Amino acid sequence: MVNSNSGGRPLHGLRILDLTRLLPGPLCTQHMADLGADVIKIEDLRRGDYAPAFVRRAVNRNKRGLLLDLKDQEGVEIFLKLVRTADAVVEGFRPGVVDRLGVGFEAARAVNPKIVYCSITGFGQDGSLRDMGGHDINYCALSGFLDLVANTSSPPALPHALMADIMGGTLSAAMGLLAALVDVQRGGPGRHVDVSITDCMLAHNILALGADATEARPLQPSIHSGANLRYRLYETADGRHMAIGAQEKQFWDEACDALGRPDFKPHHLAPSSAECPVTRDIEATFRSRTQAEWINRFRGRDACVTPVLFPREAVRHEHFVERDLVACPDTAAPAAFGFPIRMTDAAFDVRLDPPSPGQHTAEILGNIGFPPNKIADLMTRGVVRKPGAGSVGQEEPAR
Repeated sequence: MVNSNSGGRPLHGLRILDLTRLLPGPLCTQHMADLGADVIKIEDLRRGDYAPAFVRRAVNRNKRGLLLDLKDQEGVEIFLKLVRTADAVVEGFRPGVVDRLGVGFEAARAVNPKIVYCSITGFGQDGSLRDMGGHDINYCALSGFLDLVANTSSPPALPHALMADIMGGTLSAAMGLLAALVDVQRGGPGRHVDVSITDCMLAHNILALGADATEARPLQPSIHSGANLRYRLYETADGRHMAIGAQEKQFWDEACDALGRPDFKPHHLAPSSAECPVTRDIEATFRSRTQAEWINRFRGRDACVTPVLFPREAVRHEHFVERDLVACPDTAAPAAFGFPIRMTDAAFDVRLDPPSPGQHTAEILGNIGFPPNKIADLMTRGVVRKPGAGSVGQEEPAR
């Protein structure tokens, strides 16, 4: 591990080998790259990372790209040579795949005892479901998250956001990866970080699990599911919505003043019900103006009321623009997002655009001692491949 901190990037000097595909793993390693790590995106010669093009662009910046045949023994040897120079490996194959290829944790640890090896899977490395495929809907369902969302509407609705992939996969893997890396830096051993997306979703389902344990019955409609006047969505005159989260009395009173209905203030704890006259009155009040009008009415008010925006509107919102989170929000191209966490003496920058498959193959092999003639020979024999020569499919198999 190199301990220099060039450019104020906190992970400068770390090298991470990225074997992941699609969304959870690549976004995790992009976070590491944004923080300064040298992330090498390793793709196989047959399918590569088959994520849609817009996903590849969104989750692979600041990485270098290598095309490598891990089904070839020489390709395995190249990978293990890279492991000797690396601090971490992140992979997202089903359990056992990397071991069969000869690039699993034990093989990596044999050449680098300090390596941190992070595996992101749907159900973890052991247990009766370890070999079962799954997607976001399955992880949310099994962990109890989906019930909280689906049972608030009829027919049941599915969230558009991939909650399990991001919260259970990306963010949980980043947490485990960084914890293990800190321990290594303090003199601890390398270790295998086993990230089960489903496990992480269950562990973060705190409020529902706490309510179930306390009430000894399935979670009932609560304040967080729109069962109270002070915490729900209200439709506006143009069919849009405003979100009110005025749990505390002072926020509710401020919201009532903005609505021009101070008579609503005594109903802070009232349930939301179609049969309740107060509910109908508040709904009618919100429907009396457009969303834009309500945005102006609530501007500057400390009332916990915000508009429900479309994603294309969110990227243009003044908050994100002022925070420099979104690059080029006014172009027709997909928005580019900066690293969302700020640190003193560390500024986010895009050092490398998302690599095309194998874009930095020759550079990476040269970094670990391969001379140009050897690299050319490896390309000729198909152990590695020239930039842009990899095939990228579109089918998305279950993890």
